[in-house]
Amino acid sequence: MRLEELDRLIRAYDGVRVLEAQDDLFYLFDPAGVLPPERQQPFATIVTGDHYEKVSRLDEPGSWRLNLGLSKATYTSLFGPVPTERDADWVLDSGHDYAARDVLMPHPFYATQHWVAIVDPTGLDQLLPLIVEAYEFATRKYSNHQARQTS
Repeated sequence: MRLEELDRLIRAYDGVRVLEAQDDLFYLFDPAGVLPPERQQPFATIVTGDHYEKVSRLDEPGSWRLNLGLSKATYTSLFGPVPTERDADWVLDSGHDYAARDVLMPHPFYATQHWVAIVDPTGLDQLLPLIVEAYEFATRKYSNHQARQTS
């Protein structure tokens, strides 16, 4: 799968706004385009380089990583309890090789927030339901926040 294909797919969801930094993509559910910075939490990201960490070895030509924020229920159904031990570089010890290609795994830093990651995915079969869940989870959080603001 190519990064551009995945980018087009995620951008096609209603209400998605994309922020870009250092060639990385951050997908937010923001249908009105007015979320204040403190509420701009992406539901998916595509990271294209080692500017944040080096454990995924994204410095290899053409490498990139998809990250998705899932519900606790989905995360734990895939991986069990979140890892809590960190190494000296603050990387979570999940027992996974974070540099493995095309393997869904806990996110090296944000697994405690139920994020998953996959480096250089080759297909959508496994990912599409998770992308849909991340998007729908973001829409629910947005709707819940909007409802609290009007009550």
